[in-house]
Amino acid sequence: MGANAQAICTSFKAEVLQAYHNFGTTVTRAGTGADSFKAALYTQNSSIGAATTAYSATGEVSGTNYTAGGEAVTNATAPATSGTTAYWTPSANLSWSNVTLSTAFDCCLLYNASQGNRAVASYTFGAQTVTAGTFTLTMPGNAASTALLQVN
Repeated sequence: MGANAQAICTSFKAEVLQAYHNFGTTVTRAGTGADSFKAALYTQNSSIGAATTAYSATGEVSGTNYTAGGEAVTNATAPATSGTTAYWTPSANLSWSNVTLSTAFDCCLLYNASQGNRAVASYTFGAQTVTAGTFTLTMPGNAASTALLQVN
């Protein structure tokens, strides 16, 4: 039996220094635009956390109207800095509509679909199930102390 943990993935920290991840909203790295990010949901018995290196279907929820691989993340917010903190938050909430997910889940993995599904971070919350409803993860404010992704 596994347990999920909230963390910025360790592999992501090294990959940022290797220019794998582009959260920008305009043309940047060698003439390319922002990468595409996705968010997938995981059962509470998974082992998603700091050691996760890439998206995997192992432990991912399944159910009516849930697509393996999760949902596309809306990225219209450019990364920013304040003091010694770099930060970024998706520009829209993450939402799965009219889903039935009967196995309890408590984790969301943010990953870079443009770069081999490399893991970015895992986020945990109280165990949930959904029956023919909408599951929404409300994004925090995009500021140094509240952003979804903060690098200090």
